[in-house]
Amino acid sequence: MSDSRPVNLTTSGPPETVLDPEPPEVLQALAESLALPEGERRAAVALLVGRRPRFLDGWARLGALGRDPVERYAAFRVGYHRGLDRLRQNGWRGSGYVRWAHPENRGFLRSLDGLRAAAQEIGEPDEEERCALFLLQLDPDWPPADRV
Repeated sequence: MSDSRPVNLTTSGPPETVLDPEPPEVLQALAESLALPEGERRAAVALLVGRRPRFLDGWARLGALGRDPVERYAAFRVGYHRGLDRLRQNGWRGSGYVRWAHPENRGFLRSLDGLRAAAQEIGEPDEEERCALFLLQLDPDWPPADRV
């Protein structure tokens, strides 16, 4: 299988991957969903993710809006695994940077960080530790000050 996407090599370390951007209308729909009254947000984000299941920040936000620890864990895990798929489609080969500084990467990183927190919440310290280490490998500056 041939991949025509270039891998960005840098003189400052491993290659860096930046995910392809989401369509503006999807980002707008997420912003509108998150601006709804608290009791309506989760359902609106779930509807959006159901229509756009590859939308990583949708999964991350759905995880954050989860009603209980298991629901949060499940949504973050889906976002994480879909994120790995998208990273591979964008040239990532299992190592290299995926930095928060690129807004396109934030949905994946939010999902991974959410999975870390949810693993802690359900009593999975090994997974919590793996996620925390992976975040630092992907972005040595983790956690960023602006990770809202």
